[in-house]
Order: sequence, then structure tokens, then C-alpha cells
Amino acid sequence: MVQAAEALLNPEIVLAELKKNAVSHVVWLPDSETNWLYLLIKAEPSLTLVTVSREGLAFSTAAGLYFGGKTPVILIQNTGLMESGDSLRGWGLGLNMPVVLMVGYRGWTRHGVTTDTAAVYVERFLNAFGITPGHRSGG
Repeated sequence: MVQAAEALLNPEIVLAELKKNAVSHVVWLPDSETNWLYLLIKAEPSLTLVTVSREGLAFSTAAGLYFGGKTPVILIQNTGLMESGDSLRGWGLGLNMPVVLMVGYRGWTRHGVTTDTAAVYVERFLNAFGITPGHRSGG
């Protein structure tokens, strides 16, 4: 079953879901592991790619877009999410800003082997903020 799920998640599917859900802006610090998705989003005329220099800037950037009437999504690696804790607290949760986070789960192999502590700590980090997968804050 895991293999079937892995086969379904590819850059084209992610791009189609972004478009299907009327996302206007993708806020992101691209990395080498997501290069194919980056190239697709960059070439997609219905999406505006907003790159940030640090993941900590993703939440304030998305907040500005949201309050300006846009529909942003944040693509972020789990290490960057942890670096963004104060921005998540202040901009995301503090303003009750509805934003979708797509978090790259660095630190696990495809076979469930831990390769660094980022994989171990990210769920604890999210739990500390009261966030669980699929969590919706507010009403």
C-alpha cells in the first residue's frame, strides 16, 4: 500500500492539485530534492512562484499575500519549518491565517529508516504547536 501511495505522489500530481485548489502563489525556498516540482511551478502561468531566502520568511510572505486577497501555499522542508517556529506562531497561528503547508519530510528513507534527527523532531515540533496532519486552525 505504501508503494502505491509513493507512486501517486509526483510533481505533476502536486501541480495539478495546486491548480485544482485555485492556489495563486507558491511561497518556497526550493531545494535540490524538489527540483522537478520547482521547474513545473516556475513554468505554470496560473501560479506565481515567490521564493524566499530563509524559510522563516515564508509565513510573513504568505500572510501578506493572504491579506492581499490571494491564495498562497507554503512549500517547506521540515528543517525549515522548525527554523520558522516563531513565524509560524506569530504569523500563521497568531493571525489565524488559513494556509496550506506542504512539508518535505527530510530524514527518512523510502524504507522508513531514519537518516537524521530532523525526521525524529518534526512531529514533536508540530505537536508543540497543537498541529497534527490535516489540522485546520480556527473556524
